[in-house]
Amino acid sequence: MLAQTQFAQAPAAPADPPPVVEYVCPMDPDIRSNGPGICPRCGMKLIPGVAERIEYPLNLTISPPGPLQAGKDTRLVFSVRDPKTLKIVRDFEIVHEKKFHLFLISQDMTWFQHIHPEVMPDGRFAITVQFPKPAFYRVLTDFWPLSGTPQLVEKTILVPGAGFKLESPELKADLGPQKTENLTVEFSTVPAHRVAGQKTLIFTRLTPNEGIENYLGAPAHMLAGSWDLIDLIHTHPVQVNDPPDNNYKELQFSMFFPRAGMHRIWIQFQRNGVVNTAAFNVPVVEIGDAS
Repeated sequence: MLAQTQFAQAPAAPADPPPVVEYVCPMDPDIRSNGPGICPRCGMKLIPGVAERIEYPLNLTISPPGPLQAGKDTRLVFSVRDPKTLKIVRDFEIVHEKKFHLFLISQDMTWFQHIHPEVMPDGRFAITVQFPKPAFYRVLTDFWPLSGTPQLVEKTILVPGAGFKLESPELKADLGPQKTENLTVEFSTVPAHRVAGQKTLIFTRLTPNEGIENYLGAPAHMLAGSWDLIDLIHTHPVQVNDPPDNNYKELQFSMFFPRAGMHRIWIQFQRNGVVNTAAFNVPVVEIGDAS
């Protein structure tokens, strides 16, 4: 009988490790995690992977027809369209407790509204407003179609009348403490001289600390607008600090101003059920001009 030769079986090659899925905040894509979670900045649910940014057309219908009139009811109706089918989108993520956020800012930047249109049966969003005076107004909409990614879409509305001029306001720096509805808000930045294109940390100190609550699912909401209302940035605190003496609360924001020039910043907080809005005029310089 012939002896049988046995050959040792080579060990199987180790299986490739599963790919690591990175979870990203759809509103603040710099917030990332190796697993599911909640964004510490805006409170939104992290999603796997970086979604492709697709713009959704936004149509704005204004009534009554004809030239708008300051001080009169004006109906604004927004319809979000699917970029492929152009059908009205009906399904939206709830972001900061609402499906649709609307910011309205007057030309001279003295009138600011953060409001939320009602959802109509056909999927459109509608709201009635009164524009206070003849001017142009910037409109910033903030929404997230369920089938897409978060959207920030800007529009412009013209309200004609006596005194109407297409001029940017001459804003003067105003960084001093603000007394709002039931808070005192102090403002500071690091660096103290803000440079376009470079990171600026913004600190707001709220007094008193007692009774401060989240507003629309976040510790605060900030909208920064350039003097000409071309650049509009909507953001939220990156950190909330409670000092040991507990006399005030400090909120920290992170901002990149895209251009030099004066910017107006509105920040909204809530205390004891009351919404407080503070506004500051913040100068920003070019690289090399800071001193």
